[in-house]
Amino acid sequence: MDNNNYDSYYYHTYTRPPKKKRGFFSYVLVALISAIIGGIISAYIAPTYLYGKILPTPEIFQNLAGDNQRINQVYITPNDEMTSVTAVAKKAIGSVVGITTVVVTRDWIWERAEEGVGSGVIVDKNGYILTNSHVIGDGRARSINVLFENGDTVEGQVLWYDAVLDLAIVKAEGRNLQAAEFGDSDNLVVGELAVAIGNPLGLDFQRSVTSGVISGLHRSIRVDDYNVIEDLIQTDASINPGNSGGPLLNSAGEVIGINTAKIKTGEGLGFAIPINLVKPIVEEVIETGEFTNVYIGFNGRQVGVYERQVGVDLDVDYGVVVLEVIPGSSAAEAGLKPLDVIVAIDNKPVETMAGLRKILYKYRLGDRASLRIIRNGQEMDVDIIFKDF
Repeated sequence: MDNNNYDSYYYHTYTRPPKKKRGFFSYVLVALISAIIGGIISAYIAPTYLYGKILPTPEIFQNLAGDNQRINQVYITPNDEMTSVTAVAKKAIGSVVGITTVVVTRDWIWERAEEGVGSGVIVDKNGYILTNSHVIGDGRARSINVLFENGDTVEGQVLWYDAVLDLAIVKAEGRNLQAAEFGDSDNLVVGELAVAIGNPLGLDFQRSVTSGVISGLHRSIRVDDYNVIEDLIQTDASINPGNSGGPLLNSAGEVIGINTAKIKTGEGLGFAIPINLVKPIVEEVIETGEFTNVYIGFNGRQVGVYERQVGVDLDVDYGVVVLEVIPGSSAAEAGLKPLDVIVAIDNKPVETMAGLRKILYKYRLGDRASLRIIRNGQEMDVDIIFKDF
């Protein structure tokens, strides 16, 4: 064997190449990797495994709230309004019902049946339900069905309604139903929470919950050419067709109003009838099965309307003008005369005929009241006793 070949087989001549100079990018990469490793050690490994065991705990990690908490830990808590809305819905949603109706209308010699859907709220465990008068066709509904939360559908019967107030009471057979609690609509404050529950756009969205605030108080809106609903609660909680008759609730889950209408040309302009207006009516209907209105016993007009129609100036800012006193009525016995202007009842201002009717709802047959009138330019008080005639 050739020695030179042998040597060349087992041995290699190796010459080390000269070192290359490192570029700037290499230094940046090393620094970045070192920073990441250092961050992991200082942020996790050191606080978890080293501080307090091998190394002393730095001051920044002292004063801990718990074994595994740091003083700069961030917590996310639900806001109060969200919590309140959830609580209100949980408390009140079982008292909200759906109401379907068939109303028959006449077109000349033809009859047309129209189906409607609205909402209502149970106000007594035995099936007394408060809703809007227009939901039951202002008394013209041929059939009424009430849909409860458990899915039961029961026929309803109208016990009372008033188209001017846009309120009605329906009775459906039931026992131990979940009745809503009443709040105090006289103590509402603009800006406080308002929650609406109802069936917007039909039963497909039944018991929808919307929330907002009380946007205004003592509002008046015109619902048609002849009727103006007064003293309403304004809210920006969403109210749509089908919500009518459902409850408007406060933060305690108490009914403060009955949703009745919205202004279609604007956003967030919904209105509800204050619950205090209907409380005495509900109480009497539950107790007796009906409600008996009291009357003063006269025909009249609002001051502004009378002045425009007759072309006179009564020099009175508001009130209702007595045009005719009905013989044998409470007005006749109290000595009211034509052209008297009634401006207040028991110190509550009377501005319109509709407003007068609303005030009278709190009185019963046999009750007394004091009418403040203006006669021939002189203000005077007249006592009246409400009687049946």
